[in-house]
Amino acid sequence: MRIVIFASGSGSNAELLFRWAAETHDFSVQAVFCNRAEAGVLSRCSNWGIPSVVFDKNQMEQGGLQEQLMEFKPDLIVLAGFLWKFPSPLLEAMQGKVINLHPALLPNYGGKGMYGMHVHRAVCASTDTHSGITIHWVNPAYDEGTFLLQCSCPIPASRNPEELAHAIQGLEHYWLPRAVAFLAKAGLE
Repeated sequence: MRIVIFASGSGSNAELLFRWAAETHDFSVQAVFCNRAEAGVLSRCSNWGIPSVVFDKNQMEQGGLQEQLMEFKPDLIVLAGFLWKFPSPLLEAMQGKVINLHPALLPNYGGKGMYGMHVHRAVCASTDTHSGITIHWVNPAYDEGTFLLQCSCPIPASRNPEELAHAIQGLEHYWLPRAVAFLAKAGLE
């Protein structure tokens, strides 16, 4: 299975997918598409020899991105820390074969503006006892696609968002490559 990753940040989840692909050959990472020229994920791509494409809002909204994306012939797109809403034309072109990693237990703490520390601060300010991750299929609405996997962890007694972020990242690093490998072995292509 050929995957393309969309990322906006440091790329720790993307790098775990690079490593998993190299070690297991369960899937192959064809490229990383990134909407921030200064994002750390681009250095990780360079270190691993993974092609990267940097794009802006205009390219994404006006369709210029689809042709570039399809050159990599992806079977699956993985949104791993990608902070923009995925455009419907690309979703249609991929026939819905797009998954997202969200740092909370959806349907809570999802939607526009709910990413990274924004999510962890909101969770820690709540009365919830657990948080977690959700890997879900992407549809045209923010964070509303069918769940593929959810995994939880207790919220630290300190209710410290940074401590929660660390715990959530551990879940992301463990489960994301396994979820992609599962889809590859299940014959998503």
